[in-house]
Amino acid sequence: MPHLAAEVADRVWRAWWKPNGYPLEHITGLVQNNFNSAPLPFALVAHHGSTFVGTASVIVSDMEERPQYTLWVAAVWVDPPFRRLGIGGAIVRHAALAAFATGAETAYLCALPARRRFYEGLGWSLQEQNVGDHLLDVFTLKTV
Repeated sequence: MPHLAAEVADRVWRAWWKPNGYPLEHITGLVQNNFNSAPLPFALVAHHGSTFVGTASVIVSDMEERPQYTLWVAAVWVDPPFRRLGIGGAIVRHAALAAFATGAETAYLCALPARRRFYEGLGWSLQEQNVGDHLLDVFTLKTV
């Protein structure tokens, strides 16, 4: 859904990058890479007709502190009106399955500790706590 790339960039930028002073153009360029024809990175987009609902990406690396971990489910976002409907869980599951389809045996994900119950409820295992400047949790999911 390349036509939704601008909306994906906007949501991801507002959620995580704008507060840290990054320009929208920087994130737009990164997101555009997720919509190219290369196998990685890529974005999944949930939509209802032409309405953007949510997104997640599969990328090679999401934490400079953990370069040995790959592939990552990253930039998980569901617009507020669509939350608590199971969409976030579905997006995360699809992204992990897509990562496994590339041959990865483990998918990684990082999140704030407040999201721990959500990811553990989806079957992800807490691997590390308090990683990096933002004190993030790192989760893993193994292919079955």
